[in-house]
Amino acid sequence: MRKIILLVVVLLFANGYSQEAGKFRVGLDFGYVPAGGGGGGLVSLEPKFNIKDNMNVGLRLGGAAVVRDLVINSNDEFTAKVAGISSFAGTYDYYFHKSGSSFAPYIGGGVGYYSLANVELDDTAINEGSSTELNPAVSGVFGGLVRGGFEWAGFRMGLEYNFLPESDIEDVNGTKVGTAKNAYVGIHIGFFVGGGKWGK
Repeated sequence: MRKIILLVVVLLFANGYSQEAGKFRVGLDFGYVPAGGGGGGLVSLEPKFNIKDNMNVGLRLGGAAVVRDLVINSNDEFTAKVAGISSFAGTYDYYFHKSGSSFAPYIGGGVGYYSLANVELDDTAINEGSSTELNPAVSGVFGGLVRGGFEWAGFRMGLEYNFLPESDIEDVNGTKVGTAKNAYVGIHIGFFVGGGKWGK
């Protein structure tokens, strides 16, 4: 574990601070998903290309294990466990960089495809006193995200909101038993390597 931490530190200081037009960079983020009744986690890998010194485009490959709110039989609302939501989204970020500084706030967004996982419900809503696994009526949906935060000397921290439509939830027989709210907020921190150096 110490060797991994040392390698990350070396890469960060060797990289300096990044954002030069025409350069590639790769970021790795970890985060937390706040939710009523609990929470979850997220991780994302994002290769990017700097189209200008203050703009880049990329592909976010992400995964989130989240708690989702379910409405069962259009009646009661419950909180349920979920195995995870994976995403493949094209992204764009714009940076507000001041010359001579390694600190750069950013805003951005993206659109892509989100794969939905099965839901495990621990309640008496379906089967009395037992755990029930429910399936989304669709395996994936198209959605979008908006985000903002800052980068500083190879580190990155931000807040994002993933816009996803609600989906129907079915039991093992294919009967609709409710709906799931799929949108979620993520708070993330991570680092990036590559990308060159900020222009003067």
